Amino acid sequence: QVQLVELGGGLVQPGGSLRLSCAASGSIFSIYNMGWYRQAPGKQRELVARITSGGSTNYADSVKGRFTISRDYAKNTVFLQMNSLKPEDTAVYYCNARTATLGYWGQGTQVTVSS
Repeated sequence: QVQLVELGGGLVQPGGSLRLSCAASGSIFSIYNMGWYRQAPGKQRELVARITSGGSTNYADSVKGRFTISRDYAKNTVFLQMNSLKPEDTAVYYCNARTATLGYWGQGTQVTVSS
């Protein structure tokens, strides 16, 4: 079992920045990929960014150049630095951790971009 705890959501004006964090505990040795997904009202959950155990990253086209995912392996934590935020980035953001057989989700954190 893996437990994920997210922090860092909130309300920010367009053009602003937020940093999300997700701390993993439990069977952390079994985790290889970690990532962030988001779900806006009335829409499907979508991948935002992902980082592998080797440090490779990939991003949704909509956030490339604005968001950066990073991972602190010693602290079992993954971060999402979000810059130049837009109203369309408003969503609940979920941390995800994958093992060889299972995927785990955090509880979600609300990000609202509005003036």
